[in-house]
Amino acid sequence: MLAGLQSHPWAYPVLEICHIVGVALLLGNLVLLELRVFGLGAALPIRPLARLALATALAGFSLAAASGLLMFASDAAALLANRAFTVKMLLLFVAGCNAAWFHGRGSLALCDGMARAQMAVSTVIWLAVVSCGRWIAYQ
Repeated sequence: MLAGLQSHPWAYPVLEICHIVGVALLLGNLVLLELRVFGLGAALPIRPLARLALATALAGFSLAAASGLLMFASDAAALLANRAFTVKMLLLFVAGCNAAWFHGRGSLALCDGMARAQMAVSTVIWLAVVSCGRWIAYQ
C-alpha cells in the first residue's frame, strides 16, 4: 500500500484532499459550537446543536487522522525530522487534553466563563494545528 502511495501520481494528493476535508469538518463544527457557547444563535437549542456539531467534528477528526496516518507512513523519517510536524503533534495532544477537560467538567451544560475560555483556547489551538500542518511543506 505504501508503495502505491509513493508511486501513484494521484494517491498522495487525494489523501491531502481527504485530510483537508476532515480538518474543515472538525474546525468548522467546533467554531459553530463555539459561536453558540458565546451566545450567537441563542434561538438554537445547545444540546441538539452540540450533538450534531460534535458528531460531525468527530467524523472530520477521524477522516483527518486516518488520512494523516497514511501520509505519515509514506515518509515517516522526513516528517519526524520536521519541526512543524513535531509542533503539530504536540498541539494535537494539547487539543485532546483541552477537549477532555471541557467535556469532563461538563462545560457545555455550564456555558460559563471557563467554558467560553476553553472554547476560545480550542479554536486557537486548532488554528495553530492547521498552520503547522501547512508549514510542514516548507520545512
